Amino acid sequence: MHATKSLNALKLFSPNSIQHAGYLAVAKTRAKALHAFAMVAPIPRPQLFIGEQSCYELCDLMINEGATNVLIVTDAVLNQLGVPEKVTTYLEDKRVSYHLFDGITPDPTFSVVEEGLRHSVDNHCDAILAIGGGSVIDASKIIAMSQATKRKPQQLMGLLKASKCMPLYCIPTTAGTGSEATLGAVISDDKTHQKSLSIDPRMVPLASAVDPVIMKGMPPHITADTGIDVLTHALEAWMSANASSETDYYAASATRTVMQYLPQAYKDGSDLKAREEMGVAAHYGGIAFNKAGLGYVHAIAHQLGAFYGIPHGRANAIVLPHILEVNRKVSQHRLAALAKKVGVLGAADTHAEDSELTDHLIAKVKALIASLNIDVTVKGINPADFKKMAKAAAKEVSDTYAVPRYLTSAQIIDILNDIKAESDALAK
Repeated sequence: MHATKSLNALKLFSPNSIQHAGYLAVAKTRAKALHAFAMVAPIPRPQLFIGEQSCYELCDLMINEGATNVLIVTDAVLNQLGVPEKVTTYLEDKRVSYHLFDGITPDPTFSVVEEGLRHSVDNHCDAILAIGGGSVIDASKIIAMSQATKRKPQQLMGLLKASKCMPLYCIPTTAGTGSEATLGAVISDDKTHQKSLSIDPRMVPLASAVDPVIMKGMPPHITADTGIDVLTHALEAWMSANASSETDYYAASATRTVMQYLPQAYKDGSDLKAREEMGVAAHYGGIAFNKAGLGYVHAIAHQLGAFYGIPHGRANAIVLPHILEVNRKVSQHRLAALAKKVGVLGAADTHAEDSELTDHLIAKVKALIASLNIDVTVKGINPADFKKMAKAAAKEVSDTYAVPRYLTSAQIIDILNDIKAESDALAK
C-alpha cells in the first residue's frame, strides 16, 4: 500500500517549463516520494561470489537453478579477446547449452537490445548471463524483462513497467557501474541518443561474480574511467538527501576502497587483489545509490555523453570536481564526516574543522583524478548546446534524484562554462 501511494505521488508531477521555485517544489516532492518508495519497496540483492573461482560458482548456481540453455550477452571486443571463454568452456564441460550474442555497443540503443532479444527468443533461451560492463548488463536487464513479459523494450522504460523477469546473472568485466547490483537500466534512443531509464526491482540480477581474473585485462584508461564512476556513485549517494545509515555504510566503504586500490589497479592491471577490491567497491556503490540515488554529476555527465560522445566514467571525472565545489558548503558536515571514515587524513588532521576536512577530501579526489591521467577535455564543446543540456540535466535531477542543493538552469550553464574554460585551457 505504501509503495503504491509513493508511486502515485511520483506520477502526479510531469516535467514542464516551470520557474525555479516551482521546480524546487516538484523536485523535493519527487525526492520524498522516491525515498518513501525505496524504504518500503523490497529491493533484492544479488548473491555475490568473489574471487578467482567465482565465475564457476556462479555457473553452478545458474545450473542448479534450472538453466539449460543460456544466452551469454557480451560485446564484440570482449568476445575477440576471449573473455567469455572461461565461462563457455565450463558450461561445455557441464554439458549446458549456450548461445553467445556479442552485439552490445557502448550506450546501447533500443535496436541493439531488440537484436539481442531476437537472439534469445529465437534460440529459446531460459536464462541470461551478462559478461561485460555497464552497457552489457543494462542491455541484458531489458532483454530479460522484455522476453519474460513479451513487451517491447521501449514499453519498459519508466518506473515499475515489468511484471516479471527472466533469470539473470552477471559477471562484470569492469569495476565501475555497479549495474550488477542495481534496479535500473539505461537505454539510448537510436536517433536522438537521449537516454531512457527503466527502474524495477525485478531486474536486479539473481547473482553476480566479482572475478579478478576476468577483470585484469581491462586497460589502464578504462580502469581509471570506471573507477571514478565507482567513486562518483559513492560520493553522490553519501551527499544525497535520501542517504541512510545503510547507504552510508556502503558509500563510505566504496569510497575508502577506491582511494586505496584504484591507483594500484591502474598502475598494475595484473594485481588481482586490487582488481577484486575494486570489483567489490563497484558492487557496494551500486547498492548505495540503489536507495540513496545520484545527483548532478551524473545528470550533467549524461549530457556530455549524449552531445559529445564522452564515455560515461570520463564524463563523471570531468564533472565531479565542479559539483563537489558547488556542494562544498551545503554538504560540508557530511563530507567532513566522510573524510574521517575513508582513511585520507593524517593524525593531525582528524581534529580539524569541518571546512578544513571538506577541503582535504575534495583535494584528495582532485589529486586522484589527476594521478590517473584522465583526459578532462571535451572536444567540440559548444555554448550553443548549453541551454538544452542544462534543461535536460535539471529534468533528470527533478525526476529522479534527491540532491543536497537544487541548481537553476543558469547555475548548470555556469558549470558547463567552467568545464569549457578548463577544457580550452588544457587544449592549448
